Amino acid sequence: MGFFIGLKQKVKYFVLLLLNNNHMNVKRTFGTILTILGIIGLIYAGYGFVNHSQNTRGLMVYGIIGLIFFVSGIGLVKNTKDES
Repeated sequence: MGFFIGLKQKVKYFVLLLLNNNHMNVKRTFGTILTILGIIGLIYAGYGFVNHSQNTRGLMVYGIIGLIFFVSGIGLVKNTKDES
């Protein structure tokens, strides 16, 4: 779990950096956040499956929600037109 040490601070810094940029489209920012959350959920589910965790139902929920977030975020980023 060494990967997740300091991840909260990195995500917080990244989100603040995105939100402070006045030219960034809100939909594109939200899509980026959804994509990052989806990737985190998919990595967590994959890590649990590889280590043969006993909580398979919970891991399936994390994986499905992560996949939904990932696909939704990619769709928002891809389909949002630039305003600048």
